[in-house]
Amino acid sequence: MPQGRWTAADIPPQAGRLAIVTGATSGIGYEAALALAGAGAQVILAARDPDKARRAMDAIRRAHPGARLEARPLDIARLASVRDFAARWREEERPFDVLLLNAGVASVPQREETEDGFERQVATNYLGHFALAGLLLPSIRPDAASRVIQVASLAHRGGRIDFDDLQLRRSYSRQGAYAQSKLAMLMFGLELDRRLQAAGSPVRSIPAHPGMAKTDITRLGDRAGPVRKLVLDGVFGLLGQSAAQGALPLLYAATAPEARGGAYYGPDGVWEIRGHPKEASIAPHALDQAAARRLWSASEALTGVTYPV
Repeated sequence: MPQGRWTAADIPPQAGRLAIVTGATSGIGYEAALALAGAGAQVILAARDPDKARRAMDAIRRAHPGARLEARPLDIARLASVRDFAARWREEERPFDVLLLNAGVASVPQREETEDGFERQVATNYLGHFALAGLLLPSIRPDAASRVIQVASLAHRGGRIDFDDLQLRRSYSRQGAYAQSKLAMLMFGLELDRRLQAAGSPVRSIPAHPGMAKTDITRLGDRAGPVRKLVLDGVFGLLGQSAAQGALPLLYAATAPEARGGAYYGPDGVWEIRGHPKEASIAPHALDQAAARRLWSASEALTGVTYPV
């Protein structure tokens, strides 16, 4: 367990380490990139929008003038983009230390399909990240300090994996789709750590969640509608915490020497809504190892990515 009220000031020196962060242009992804850069890590901002990536890098450099940053194009919801990102990385033979799988979308009101035929939330929040991690895993430094971090959610508690209709073609709800995608992300993180351990790898897979953090994912842009936006802004404004505070469990999982592979970290406050990092509660259905293996096989079949562990 974290000792005391762990903050970004407790991040160990990260000089000489390289972190890849998806969705690093805003919200908890930006705050995580900012903190990692401030601690001395070289940070790759993997982002769909190059203009947002440039603005994010400018803002980080204003806070940390010596920050070592690089932006690379990645649309995590497109397998072609994921494969291109990974192929370029592998060609350069660059080892890295942290893979922070953060990019996400929430509560898409009507079902949408990506170009790969995936429901948008499961594609963005889970399948794209599953594919990216599998393709990049051979490049992670084989060290106990190396981490793969999956951003899950409190919503996993109400989620279920619909193996007969994973793309939710027969029955779709915005919150049900989100909960399924975040449950899948958590189960993936736990299963990856089991497989890494079985293979004798020192690398740790550690899922985490930000509690209720006030970020762009809660505003939903034009998708929300005025009434829903008002409700969400009110709820998150009253109960939620800042994106910087929400990033702390992710940063703890990514950098703290004592963070355990296969554990799950989140805020320590009431219902894990806000607070400082602690080991979080996992809903019983997320611990179903048979379901995790079934999800893994389905994910490999859907993405065409086979893991080396």
